[in-house]
Amino acid sequence: MSRPAHTEYRRGALYGLAAVSLWASWILAVRLGIRTSLTPWDITAIRFGVAGLVLLPYLLKKGWAVDRLGGTGLAAVVMGGGAPMVLVAYGGLLFAPAAHAASLYTACIPLMVAILAAFILGEAFTRASRLGLVLIVAGVLVIVWGAGGPVRTYLTRAHALFPGPRLSSPFHRRGL
Repeated sequence: MSRPAHTEYRRGALYGLAAVSLWASWILAVRLGIRTSLTPWDITAIRFGVAGLVLLPYLLKKGWAVDRLGGTGLAAVVMGGGAPMVLVAYGGLLFAPAAHAASLYTACIPLMVAILAAFILGEAFTRASRLGLVLIVAGVLVIVWGAGGPVRTYLTRAHALFPGPRLSSPFHRRGL
């Protein structure tokens, strides 16, 4: 391996490790916050409040990007990656362990993107992508099935909150 390729490989490995660490740390931090005195609403407000303050100068300089995204595109970004989606996932952490959140939440991202890309953009599933999506669904089913218990438990309802913004009755009962 040549010197530049070795350096690029090392840098890529460090970036990959950083990404995995960030994804794992937010789930652990939220679970810890929920196990103490914070609610999903509190943690969401802290997350987006701090980020909003840090990025406010950029927003004031560049604008909302409505000219590039359109109103519908901006709404899709906010709903699909903003506070509503995060709040629902945090609600799932009220009832499910962090390991389940880490597995289900991150596994379902490529699944949801592929489904949306097929419906909205008309992208076709290749043989490899179909195999990957089947493996993701199989993994999700193994996690949910392995958790045991009847389908109508708080744990299985929490599992339903991780893949996407969907409210279920335990979320409402906790006053969220």
